[in-house]
Amino acid sequence: MGMVAPLRSAVALVALLLSMSLPAMSASSDVASSPAIEVALVTAENRIAPGATSISAGLDMSLSEGWKTYWRSPGEVGLPPELDFTGSVNVAEVEILWPAPHRFTAFGIQNFGYSGEVVLPIRIHLERPGEAVNLRVEADILVCSEICVPSSFAFAIDLPAGGSGTQGAIDRVSAARIATFAALVPLVGPTAEISDVAAFVNEDARTLTITASGTHSFETPDVFPEMGSFTAFGEPDIRLAGDGRGLWAQLPILSLDPDATAPVITLTDGALARTIEARALETSPPAPFARQIDRRPISALVWIGLISFLGGLILNVMPCVLPVLSIKLASVITSGNKTGREIRASFLASAVGVMAFMWVLAAATFALRQIGVTVGWGLQFQNPGFLALMVGILAVFAANMLGLFEISLPSRLQTRLAGSGAQRGYAGDIATGAFAAMLATPCSAPFLGTAIAFALTGGIVDIGVVFTGLGLGLATPYFAVAAYPRLALMMPKPGRWMIVLKAVLGLLLLLTAAWLVWVLSGVAGPVSVLVTVGLIAALISLLAIRRVPSVARWVGVAVLAVAPVIAAGQLADQGSTKRDTGTEWAVFDRAAIARHVSRGEVVFVDVTADWCLTCQANKLLVLDRDSVAEALAAPGVTAMRADWTRPDEQISRYLAAFDRYGIPFNAVYGPGAPNGIALPELLSAEAVLEALREAETSAVAAAN
Repeated sequence: MGMVAPLRSAVALVALLLSMSLPAMSASSDVASSPAIEVALVTAENRIAPGATSISAGLDMSLSEGWKTYWRSPGEVGLPPELDFTGSVNVAEVEILWPAPHRFTAFGIQNFGYSGEVVLPIRIHLERPGEAVNLRVEADILVCSEICVPSSFAFAIDLPAGGSGTQGAIDRVSAARIATFAALVPLVGPTAEISDVAAFVNEDARTLTITASGTHSFETPDVFPEMGSFTAFGEPDIRLAGDGRGLWAQLPILSLDPDATAPVITLTDGALARTIEARALETSPPAPFARQIDRRPISALVWIGLISFLGGLILNVMPCVLPVLSIKLASVITSGNKTGREIRASFLASAVGVMAFMWVLAAATFALRQIGVTVGWGLQFQNPGFLALMVGILAVFAANMLGLFEISLPSRLQTRLAGSGAQRGYAGDIATGAFAAMLATPCSAPFLGTAIAFALTGGIVDIGVVFTGLGLGLATPYFAVAAYPRLALMMPKPGRWMIVLKAVLGLLLLLTAAWLVWVLSGVAGPVSVLVTVGLIAALISLLAIRRVPSVARWVGVAVLAVAPVIAAGQLADQGSTKRDTGTEWAVFDRAAIARHVSRGEVVFVDVTADWCLTCQANKLLVLDRDSVAEALAAPGVTAMRADWTRPDEQISRYLAAFDRYGIPFNAVYGPGAPNGIALPELLSAEAVLEALREAETSAVAAAN
């Protein structure tokens, strides 16, 4: 195993240092310091004894309160201390021994590292035994608190050769200090205390499940998995069984190192620290008992229900719900001869359609969560089949409203339905409400992000409350007309204005269909667009040809067939990642955020998708405007775009780390904001510029 050599070095180092008790002046470099850290290079030896093949050293760090540095496997966002011995003389090989780490949070992610005082023991093997050694070391250390500060230090120690025995060669204080932290380096490999460690990574690499057993009875254990240097894990769910002698832990994998290796697990429990390469399991081991679910207080449920209601209500005026307005007005137009009772029943049926869709969506969300599938608001718009169906429905509705054809039931069936009184047309009203709710899901209104995060991080009751609140808010206009039918009866009497209004509403539906064609081109490619548009054009042509042919009708068919493709092409041209404003968007790379920040840079992340109309509005009205675009293109600022048009597990995990399951989502990172500053769904230039200034100002202040 690759860690056996460090284990032997650690054991030998501890034994050697604890046996050294004769006082002398220790060799140490000058102490280098910054407001966050004091650091020095120390050695246990003052000179090189005859025949000595190695010496013991340590990077002695004292971190200010609230500051932390990183372990050898820091996770996604940190960097471990790096030591460069290139300028040294008589040094053949260097081994850094890493004491067991502690867990802390930075950039909103669980990370592993150290705080307070720590010494990294170093075993230095000599090229020429017994001869003098000149140590010249360059150390790069990243320390983080509310800000992250990368620092570079240089150390120099000269150890002469000479003398015999150990008299005067060893300093008791330095040797004991190095030995103290060398004793904290985890032993490698199974022992009687922990005789077996196994791990299972699920098929889509979203979770790591660990089991451990032995004679040791765990009390307050922690687990530190390693699967490559930059694999990041979320907070572990740790459970014990068998009087504490059995351990089960499960960790979400937030991002996976491209060079991921087999899991190596470090277990700690008080003074116990073991590092063991886990054997692979073929199936996920079951948890020893069910996790206790924290129940939300009633006040929290009432509050989030109100927020959900407001989010659903605001969805009625969002740009992506223009087709909903069209359908509402169209239903009013056709109600000219209806009584108040019939209007009330019709609008109640539409409200039932809205609520039914939301409850079905809630049930599907809960079911998908139970089987481990990533769920989020509007994700059905990543499905090409769903998009093609929606384009077809909208195009047929638009053609119908533009007068290309009329869809009517056979006369006998109409007679029967007419005889059924109030039951006539209710199925269509319910479908109208469900369709309206379906079209609302690509939008993120204010309050909606909070509500969806609450639902998707809670249980079945939380999901039910949130989606019921959203449905009630979205259905409020239907309930309003149902409560006061005169609102519908106040509409003007039928006339020529109805023809104009139907044409306007038809064009709105057609524009929505064109937008969905553009989304489909991003999700499935141009071939799928051509096939979809061709089939829809053929269907509309068959429906239109039933009536008396006319030049105008065939021109309308051609417009309906070609307009979505032309509009999609224009939108695609506008959707390039490099704008005339000068902003060049980097492809989203979550691990790169930390690297940029560690260099004192600012990162702006924009999670977007073609199907998210709120995202497009943010781009057009804020991100592509001169003031914001210039700020994003400034030196030291990286603009990073995460395109969620197609399913992307990396983006899903990133959003989940912020308890977000819908978009738009924007965050600003910097040395002053390592955890990220989350911006509101509806952006403003002032909010973006203020977040950028906050990160940049903090970086300047830290440097000074």
